[in-house]
Amino acid sequence: MKTTFHLALASTMLMSTTAMAQSLDLEIEDLTFGFIKLTDMAPLAIAYENGYFEDEGLFVTLEAQANWKVLLDGVISGELDGAHMLAGQPLAATIGYGTEAHIITPFSMDLNGNGITVSNEIWEAMKPNVPLMEDGRPQHPISAAAMAPVVEDYKDQGIPFNMGMVFPVSTHNYEIRYWLAAGGLQPGYYSPQDISGQIGADVLLSVTPPPQMPATMEAGTIFGYAVGEPWNQQAVFKGIGVPVITDYDMWKNNPEKVFGITAEFAEENPNTTIALTKALIRAAIWLDENDNANREEAVEILSRSEYVGADEEVIANSMTGFFEFEKGDVRPAPDFNVFFRYNATYPFYSDAIWYLTQMRRWGQIAEPKSDEWFFETAASVYRPDIYLDAARMLVDEGMANEADFPWDSDGFKAPTPAADIIDGIPYDGTQPNAYLDSLPIGLKGEQIIVGSEIQG
Repeated sequence: MKTTFHLALASTMLMSTTAMAQSLDLEIEDLTFGFIKLTDMAPLAIAYENGYFEDEGLFVTLEAQANWKVLLDGVISGELDGAHMLAGQPLAATIGYGTEAHIITPFSMDLNGNGITVSNEIWEAMKPNVPLMEDGRPQHPISAAAMAPVVEDYKDQGIPFNMGMVFPVSTHNYEIRYWLAAGGLQPGYYSPQDISGQIGADVLLSVTPPPQMPATMEAGTIFGYAVGEPWNQQAVFKGIGVPVITDYDMWKNNPEKVFGITAEFAEENPNTTIALTKALIRAAIWLDENDNANREEAVEILSRSEYVGADEEVIANSMTGFFEFEKGDVRPAPDFNVFFRYNATYPFYSDAIWYLTQMRRWGQIAEPKSDEWFFETAASVYRPDIYLDAARMLVDEGMANEADFPWDSDGFKAPTPAADIIDGIPYDGTQPNAYLDSLPIGLKGEQIIVGSEIQG
C-alpha cells in the first residue's frame, strides 16, 4: 500500500510539469560527461553526434573512463559534470555504501542489454543438463540449475568456481546473483566486515572491467561473467565462450543504466540539468523510432574508437534485434536493447527500489529497513520531476509526442508478473520487504550477517 508520502510526491511532479515551457537561461554551457565503453552509452553518443546537446546550447565533451569507480569519483570531484552510470551507483553513493555522495538521476538510459556468458569448457559440461528444442538447439532461457552439477564437481575437486561481474553495485552483479539463486546456487553475502561478497558462496564473484571480460575468461581466471554488450557477443565471435541467458529472458524489460549527476550540480544548475535531459530524451527517441530504423547508423557511430571501439558486426548483433548464443545460433531479440519505448527513459521509483532490495538481499545494506526507507531513498535519487519538466518542453517544442510520456505516473510501474521473471516470483515495488520475504535465498526480515552466518 503506497503512503500519502508517495501521493504527495506524485502531486508535486504533476504540478511541476503543468507550467508552460520557457526558454532556458543556462547556468553553465560547457560540460564534460563520462562513460564506459558499452553499447548502452548510446544516448550520449547520439545526443552529441546528432547535435541535440548543441540544440540546447550545450557544448559537451564525452570522455571514456577506465572503470566504474574512476567514473563515479570523477563525477563526485567535479572533474566530470555527469556520466553514464550503473543504476546502483547513485543509490549506493547516496546511502553511503562505498564512496558517499548524494547523486541523482533525472534520466534512465535503457532497458535490458546484458547477458551471462560461460567459457566453452563450462558450456560443454552444462549441455547435458540443458533441455533441447525439437530442432536440437538448447531451450532458452537456461537456468543456473544446469550449471549447479558443474559447480559441485569443481568444488569436489577443490577448484574455486570463479565468475566475473563489473562492479559490486552493478546491475550485472545483481543479475548474476539473481540467476544463480534462481537455480539453487548460493552467490554469497556481503557484510560490513567482509565486502568480498563471497560469504558462504558456491560461486565466487569478483570485479572485472567490461572490456577485459573476454580476455580474463580466455586466460582461465574466471569461468564466466555477467556484462553488457558488446562483450557477450565478443566471446561468441572470438570462439571462447557461450552466452547462456540474456537479462531480457531473466526479467523482461528490466532497468539498466542511468545518467548520474550530483544533487549539488542539479541544485546549482537547474536549467542546464533540464537542457541535458532534453537532449538525452531526444537521443533515446531517435534510437528506437520507426522500429529501430536508425540502429545501423547508431552501430557505425558506436563502433568508433572514441565510443565503444568494437567491430560493427559485433555491436550490430544485439543492437539490430538479434542475439547469437552458440556460434550460428542466432535468435530474434527485438527488445534486447530498448532506449525509449516502454517508458525506458523515465526514472521510476520502483526501479530504484528493486536495486535497493538486492543490496539488502545480499548484505550490502546490512540492517533491516522499513518500506518507507526504501520509498524515501528512491525518491531522493530518482528524479521524475526533472524528467517530466524536460519532456514537457520537448512536447511544447514539437520534438516529442505527448502520448509517449507517463504524465500521471506516481513513480511506480505496475508489478512485474511472475511469467516475466526467471524464478516465477513477481516484483511489486510498493512492497519491498514483502518482496524480499518471497525470495528463497537471501536476507529478509530482521536477518543480518554475523561472521559467516545468517542470524535472525
